[in-house]
Amino acid sequence: MQHKILILDFGSQYTQLIARRVRELNFYCEIFPFNKVPEPVSEFSAVILSGSPFSVRNEKAPQPDLSEIKGKLPLLAVCFGAQYIAHNFGGRVEASNTREFGRANLDMIKDAEMLFDGIEEKSQVWMSHSDSIKELPTKAVRLASTKDVLNAAYRIEGEHTFGIQFHPEVYHTTDGKQLLENFLIKIAGLKPSWTPAAFVDLSVEELRQTIGKEKVVLGLSGGVDSTVAAVLLHQAIGKQLHCIFVNNGLLRKDEFNSVLDQYKGMGLNVKGVDASDRFLDALAGISDPETKRKKIGNIFIDVFDDEATSIKDVSFLAQGTIYPDVIESVSVNGPSATIKSHHNVGGLPDYMKLKIVEPLKMLFKDEVRRVGAELGIAKNLIGRHPFPGPGLAIRILGDITKEKVRILQEVDHIFINGLREWGLYDQVWQAGAILLPVSSVGVMGDERTYEKVVALRAVESTDGMTADWVDLPYKFLQETSNKIINQVTGVNRVVYDISSKPPATIEWE
Repeated sequence: MQHKILILDFGSQYTQLIARRVRELNFYCEIFPFNKVPEPVSEFSAVILSGSPFSVRNEKAPQPDLSEIKGKLPLLAVCFGAQYIAHNFGGRVEASNTREFGRANLDMIKDAEMLFDGIEEKSQVWMSHSDSIKELPTKAVRLASTKDVLNAAYRIEGEHTFGIQFHPEVYHTTDGKQLLENFLIKIAGLKPSWTPAAFVDLSVEELRQTIGKEKVVLGLSGGVDSTVAAVLLHQAIGKQLHCIFVNNGLLRKDEFNSVLDQYKGMGLNVKGVDASDRFLDALAGISDPETKRKKIGNIFIDVFDDEATSIKDVSFLAQGTIYPDVIESVSVNGPSATIKSHHNVGGLPDYMKLKIVEPLKMLFKDEVRRVGAELGIAKNLIGRHPFPGPGLAIRILGDITKEKVRILQEVDHIFINGLREWGLYDQVWQAGAILLPVSSVGVMGDERTYEKVVALRAVESTDGMTADWVDLPYKFLQETSNKIINQVTGVNRVVYDISSKPPATIEWE
């Protein structure tokens, strides 16, 4: 039996991390906004409430309906969630005299409590709140305290309801994974069964039932997501799958031909379509990043519609949408506020009579890679860095021209090849170059130049929801900068981006 864990999102920047930690424990989970609780909620085996930037004392604070959850399902309330239960079920929450952010240590843990089994006093936790629970909710028992937080954790007698004022999902809570495991296995009584092999078996069966004998068209990009989606679909429906790889004129240098070559021998039915002029013409003069994304998404749909109509009896459009795409495209009064639109998330125009199938839409990037390995896909393919769907369009800040695309392709080629040559490629989660909409003064030989500035970006991450910049060797950066300036006409300055996500995003647009 596949247990499902429900995570209710109150807008915390850490909500996606809760899902990641639960998945790492081999449990399937889904995130829903607090005001869109799925029905029936009884289909879920346990519920976790996230933190929130709101105070429970604020009249605009989230007000979830817990009538079918609290006291009926195992419930772990984190930070805001714990304060919400206290505030609404007989306790008291007040503004703290000291804002409680950062590391703390548990200096009291109640004996023989399953939530803290295997966790010792002085264990480090991560606090992130300005309110504090001064009085526990009705029938609650204090489980843990820190120096500054008396009610750091509690449970409610007669229920499997637990509240904690710290974040178990973040790295700085050293025993956070143990606490989540205790809640899911020892308290909720669930068995971990979310594995790549189980996902493949379940997905293949579901795809066969959904698609039947009908045909599917899939847009390949050469990236991890679309490759895994294609192989998974091929395993399920074989030659019913028709793959299309579109050259939008915004790919990396020589990528159109190299991507087509890499699928040879994989048994996939792939057609290459060069629509580069169509995309570049439509993007002429457009600088706004959201407009770029939507324009590219619309043209992709048009191209697929043209190609799909040339294939008889196509009924489905498959996409390599993954869970972060879905999360970042949701906007509901605070939780999961839209950061950017994704051209492969959402519906299709009325004139396109295809149904959407998204076999990876509930997976994080690292899970996609593990599924790819389970499917036997070559390591060099599933280890490929992510590349944005709109391609170089969102790495060229400002308007797009063929000359700007040429410059950025050359810069990117030098940077990515350099990472491979230095043995750094697999240490980096995603890398790329950004062409900035500024020019700077330079000197080449005895002549003054006024040319473009490019920024290099390399980050390390697990799933793209959070990311840290990579401390690349100075010698590598020096060599790469020299090659770019000497070999790429139109560039006279190279900078390196040392911003993390959050507060920045991985891409600049």
